[in-house]
Amino acid sequence: MIKLPVETPTATLRYALAPDPSGIEAIEATFAAYDRMMAILAEVAPVGANLVSLHAQAYEKIRKETGLPARLVTLGLRDRANYIAGAAVRRIPLDDKLFAIKGPTSLTISTVSGRVLVPFDVPGYVSGWESPFPAHLISDGRGYEIHIAVKSKSAQPEEKTMLHEGILARMGRLLAAIASQTIDNVENNNKVALVKQAIREIDAGADEARYALGKSRAEEFRLKKRREELDTETTNLNEKIRLALAENREDLARAGVARQIDLESQVIALERAMDFIELEIDEQTKALQAMLGARREAETRLADLEQSLIREAQDETSRGPSTTNTWSAERAMAAIARVTGVPASSVLGDKELDELDRLHREKEIAARLERIKSEK
Repeated sequence: MIKLPVETPTATLRYALAPDPSGIEAIEATFAAYDRMMAILAEVAPVGANLVSLHAQAYEKIRKETGLPARLVTLGLRDRANYIAGAAVRRIPLDDKLFAIKGPTSLTISTVSGRVLVPFDVPGYVSGWESPFPAHLISDGRGYEIHIAVKSKSAQPEEKTMLHEGILARMGRLLAAIASQTIDNVENNNKVALVKQAIREIDAGADEARYALGKSRAEEFRLKKRREELDTETTNLNEKIRLALAENREDLARAGVARQIDLESQVIALERAMDFIELEIDEQTKALQAMLGARREAETRLADLEQSLIREAQDETSRGPSTTNTWSAERAMAAIARVTGVPASSVLGDKELDELDRLHREKEIAARLERIKSEK
């Protein structure tokens, strides 16, 4: 058993969200449903009530009346003591089941309207993290953000067999670094090393995704087998209960019915667990596919970057100093942008994309004009 330092959150990584109107509607509806959940909890029991009994009394009622995702209800029960009704800054606890990074500029959030795709930017970090949850959806009345706990190693050792940095935490750290330091990185002499490091990070994330997916698949198999066992036992009990009634043994029939009720309660719990596992498998599969695709793209673009550096070295004597610097930075920016998915400020040779963007803009202008005309 190896003793490794405990990771404690010491900072907050901010994702500034830019939802479209339908996304705003879904997020606001989720905030409203979360407020309703807290009102239901206030009706059921006082603050400080036992979490297990609170779950038994209020979970089904909350799910039925609010439509909140099951995972969010579970987190909300734990968040009750920290909830402040009517606060200027609203907060909803999140974890990696309730939101997922889909790329360098977009993520999905679980809402009462299902999972919503939302573009985001990375403003950077702020110091401190005091929440027991790994993330929060934040609304201050002007916009929306997701705040994620960022961990660093402390001096106190703890016994652990393995220490894994979460996929979301790794992606968030990479995106924040790229957003703030890309220009500095591509202007030094380590452009190839930078891209190779990104590839190593992708490989590490892919390995973690494979490991997590394997565990989830195994858990899914175990839950399905247990569900089959419960279904078989319930079916057999039906026959035994009918036989007991036919033999005028109501006491035995009553015992059989009691056992059936217990089995049905277990089935409900299994169904909830299977819902969580299916969501995990879906997210882990998508994460793995995205990382494998990024790995293939990164290898191709790394070759492009190495070739571009060779050509630049060969042509360096025939260019002026300012031309060399501009060309090198732009080529490196383009290569790294393609590897990381973060758009560069200027990418050479994208005439088709420019034309596509122009056509999309013209279509949007025409559509908006038609809407204005129809309103008149």
